[in-house]
Parts: sequence; structure tokens; C-alpha cells
Amino acid sequence: MRIVMAGASGFLGTELAGRLRQSGHDIVRLVRRPTARADEATWDPAQGRLDVEVLDGADAVINLAGANLGDRRWTAAYKRVLRSSRIDTTDTLAQAIGRLPAGQRPRTLLQASGVGWYGDTGDQPVTEDAPAGSTFLADLCRVWEAAARPAEDAGTRVVLLRTAPTIHAANAPLKLLLLPFKLGAGSRIGGGRQWMAWIAQEDWMAAAEFLLEREDVAGPVNVVSPRPVTNAEFTRELAHLLRRPALLRVPGPVLDLVIGELAGEAQRSQRVLPGVLSAAGFAWAYPGMDAALAAALRPEPAIRP
Repeated sequence: MRIVMAGASGFLGTELAGRLRQSGHDIVRLVRRPTARADEATWDPAQGRLDVEVLDGADAVINLAGANLGDRRWTAAYKRVLRSSRIDTTDTLAQAIGRLPAGQRPRTLLQASGVGWYGDTGDQPVTEDAPAGSTFLADLCRVWEAAARPAEDAGTRVVLLRTAPTIHAANAPLKLLLLPFKLGAGSRIGGGRQWMAWIAQEDWMAAAEFLLEREDVAGPVNVVSPRPVTNAEFTRELAHLLRRPALLRVPGPVLDLVIGELAGEAQRSQRVLPGVLSAAGFAWAYPGMDAALAAALRPEPAIRP
């Protein structure tokens, strides 16, 4: 396939681009600077600019663009960055797809989203048919997904990747937790009873490739493990693998003071299940947190494009 990818320089995008190239696909990376390689094309999503010829004849588009949710405090200004970095890119791609003649449009758009769509689900397990929550992230995901609608209206198969945090030593949240846990300062967050949706990075990449090829799957897809865990279970498993104690608890008000509104998201309970992937027959290599953490703590060399 010829695949046009936005967000190819991010952590997941870099790894996925390398994996797809190894599978024999041609990847065109969208960049916001003058091109430096033959496999790049320039665009300006902030201004809605993308030459439709870049998409002409492409088999698929993958959009993983978006500012990092955990990089800094969610000030009013950074919330605008989080929103524009997702909405502008998605809208620019979807509108460009819609402007192409029917026979020249990409057949598939894999569009990033997140399990933040569901807000706080408490102990209730949810699948893709659950409504959006009422949090900032839920509203962001709702508008983000809606921005892809012009591509769907034009007849392109749109798959909305409602992704959970990925488990990998070089990526948040595990990257941020390894040092304190190794120092014996691993802690439950709040009461620790809140559910965590998650997925091993290897399974995330395999799911993306699976969904790229499964033309009978469209709409929202929870890209998560079939076995969510509580924060207490995650804390216990990581401490066990690192052979360190984890007896502490970080109270919610302390998190609020340190990281602001992001603390609320860290304490939300999300018991999200992969209804669509399970029904489609996807096979997880690491369905359980114990195996996923063990693999993440002895990672293989990263795939590079």
C-alpha cells in the first residue's frame, strides 16, 4: 500500500512507520517544514493547507498527530494547543480527502482518538457503543472524531482508534514511573481502585496494521487490552517485577497541587473493553499486564524508518 501518515515523528508514529515499511508498504510522511527526503510532503494544518495531490492515489491515510497530553500542566493556553493540534490536522486531512474525485480517494483513514472519550466509567465495563463522558478529554475526543466526518461522508472507510496508554519503557506512563519505582517510591494513585485501560505497544502496532487491512471494520475501535487492571494491581505488578516495595499512596489533593487538572484524569476509572477488536478476531500477544510489563522492561531495539 501507499500510505500517507501524519504524526509519523511521534513515538507511536515512528514505530508504526518502521513496522509498515518492513511489511512492504510505502510511507509518505507529512511534515510542517521544507521536505528533506523523497518520502516526505509538506503541509500546514494550522492554515488548513494540504495539496490534494499528496493523497491522490494513496491507499490509506493514518493520522496520529496531536500534542502530548502529559507533557505539561493543562493551562488554558495548553488546552488550546491540545485541541488545535488534533482538530486542525484531522479537519485538514478529512477535507482534502473529500475534495478528491471518488476514484482517487484513499480507501481507508485510520484516525487517532482516545479512551478519554468515555470519561469516568467507575466499575462499569464499556465498549464502543458507550456515549462520550463529560470531561475535558471526553469533549476533546468527541470533537476530534467529528472532524474526520468529511472523509467518511466522501466514502472513505474511517476507523477511529480510541487508544489507551501504551506500555513501553520509553513511553509514558511507564517511562515516568520507572525511576521512582526503582528507588522504592512507587505509589498507588489515590485509592488505587480506579480501573486503567492500557495496551502493550507491540499489540497497539499489531492492531493498527490489522485494522488497516480489515476493510470490514469501521467506526470507533477501542485499542486496549482485554484485561484492564486497577491502579493498585498495576502498582503491585510493576513493583514486583522491579523487586521494590510500593507501599506509598499519593493522595488526590497532592496530585492536584503538583500537576493540576491532569491529576483528575489520572484518577478517573476507565474499565474499557475492546469489543470490536475481539469480535474481529484480533489476537493479543500481551493480553495481561504482567507479561506486558515484563516485555516492556526488556525491550527489543526500536524499529526505525
